[in-house]
Amino acid sequence: MLLAATFAAWSTGEAAPPSSIHVALTLPVFSLPDPAEFWRGLAQGAVPQLPLTPTNAVLVTAALCRALYPAQAARASERNLLLSTGLANLLLAPFGAMPMCHGAGGVQAQHRFGARTGLASIVLGTVLLVLALGFSGSAAALLAAIPSGAVGALLLVAGGDPALSRRLFDARPSCWPVIGITAAATLLADPALALVSGWLAAQMRAAIIRAAAVRPG
Repeated sequence: MLLAATFAAWSTGEAAPPSSIHVALTLPVFSLPDPAEFWRGLAQGAVPQLPLTPTNAVLVTAALCRALYPAQAARASERNLLLSTGLANLLLAPFGAMPMCHGAGGVQAQHRFGARTGLASIVLGTVLLVLALGFSGSAAALLAAIPSGAVGALLLVAGGDPALSRRLFDARPSCWPVIGITAAATLLADPALALVSGWLAAQMRAAIIRAAAVRPG
């Protein structure tokens, strides 16, 4: 589907194939950040991600794996996701890798478009390794040849699935205010405020339920 959309965009002039492709082996270089770079990365990269990574990349991803792959979901436990994310960043960041994590959106997208086994991740990883090691000078141009409209359509479909999941419609009515507050805070402010607001709303919901349970008569 993506290939068909890409060729259609090329034929109509909405996008164009890369003008030149350079093939050259490029190996990663070990380089530790200096203290100034370390503290800048911590303040501008790590701290802002704290509200998002534990939720989307760990809690939601583990819950989604249990829903989509119940027989194999034990491998994607919260503990394993935390360990693999931390180890990947510690080991690969000194070689210039971007910060990385798991993500519920990626799991949902791969499942939505047909992935049912670990082979999908192997194929994706192989393609990315080939691009990084053999086409580093042309990787950006190759990816830019894919029309943004096609990518946007795929993201819309993949993002709509978790947003309109069964969990939302099967939630108890008492959960709806918590969901609404969290979603509104995410859209209007940022994930950090949404996390705090959602947690406070959930605590208020639990307190109201406990109070109703002990109310006489």
